[in-house]
Formats: sequence, structure tokens, C-alpha cells
Amino acid sequence: MATTTTAPATAASKVTGPQVKKEQVAVTDESTVSINTATAEEFANVMNGVGMKKAQAIVSYREDLGQFTDIEQLREVPGIGAALFERNKDRLKL
Repeated sequence: MATTTTAPATAASKVTGPQVKKEQVAVTDESTVSINTATAEEFANVMNGVGMKKAQAIVSYREDLGQFTDIEQLREVPGIGAALFERNKDRLKL
């Protein structure tokens, strides 16, 4: 009867967690989004504390009033307060 032994796992062979890649069209990298071209899904994926409802509010605001001319204008969108804006301003671009 043959016995089989397995070598102990090395650090290089261990999986640390799920490796999920996000497809982001209007995003320059995984942490920045264009407020003038992003979809609601892209806002929700990139912005901290923004789900689909707030993300759709951003898109609707842009569709109703035209493109943003300054990132600070995002604070005028209903549901986007000062704290939420400050938490995400480094993730935003025109």
C-alpha cells in the first residue's frame, strides 16, 4: 500500500481572499470616477457610502442640469452632504 504525502503550503501558494476585478469605464483607476461621465453603477462602486439610490441621484442631477463645472457642485445633489463629499472628494474628477 502506497502512502502519499503532501508538502506544506508555502506563503506564495496561499489564497488570501477573493480576487474580484471591477469593470469601470469612466474610471481612470480603481479609485477615481469622472462625475461628468460615470454611470450610477460606477458611482456606487467607487464612492464610499454611495449606493445605487444616491448614485442615481447624481446621474439624474447631471442629466437635468447639465455637466458639472466643479467637483464641489456635487454637494448640491440631494443626499450628498458635506461629510459624504469630503470622504469621497479624492475619488472624484470632472
